[in-house]
Amino acid sequence: MTRGAATESVCPVSRLAAFAVTAVLAACSGTTPLVKHGSAAKIQRQPGGFTLTEHVHVGADVRAEFGDAVKTLDAHRYSQGISQLRKVTHKAPNLVAARVDLGMAYARVGKLKKAQTNLKRAVALDPRQVVAYNELGMVLRREGHFHQARASYEKALAIAPNFYYSRLNLAILCDLYLADRKCALENYLAYQKIVPGDKHVAGWIRELRTRSEH
Repeated sequence: MTRGAATESVCPVSRLAAFAVTAVLAACSGTTPLVKHGSAAKIQRQPGGFTLTEHVHVGADVRAEFGDAVKTLDAHRYSQGISQLRKVTHKAPNLVAARVDLGMAYARVGKLKKAQTNLKRAVALDPRQVVAYNELGMVLRREGHFHQARASYEKALAIAPNFYYSRLNLAILCDLYLADRKCALENYLAYQKIVPGDKHVAGWIRELRTRSEH
């Protein structure tokens, strides 16, 4: 398995497999939030990934439309899902979860500028939105803005150091795009402590150490 854009780490989820987060508009289970900040969205670690939980006051129509959009994206009908999410964000412009999903949907179809706009809007609404920072980092990396991508991953990790998706993405970025071996090794090792069973990363660490010896 080679590293690169294909291996950048997005959070696997149960309902929205192609995207980085399951965004819901109600309370989740009683797991401990990774991020809790006032009434802002919270990121909770669940088996197999993370769930973004946002407590907001929205009408039943918005809740239903958001749920339909999630199902559409889950079926990989991205253009239709984007259209549905745009309607949701028009009705509820401050709904962070919808902004995050819309940004990821645009990234999925290669519309990186629109992806960036929506992800930046998400972090403007909630400066502790680690999922949006992670996704924004991937978009910036794809656009060739490597140092900006690094800054975005680092913002996520400053908020939630155990958010291992950003940890791995930062390691890959430093390794392959910034030629910063120290940064790469530090973040691979930090990721390995959280996800010790990842054999690919164990191999990359050995490879990086071998390269560093020459």
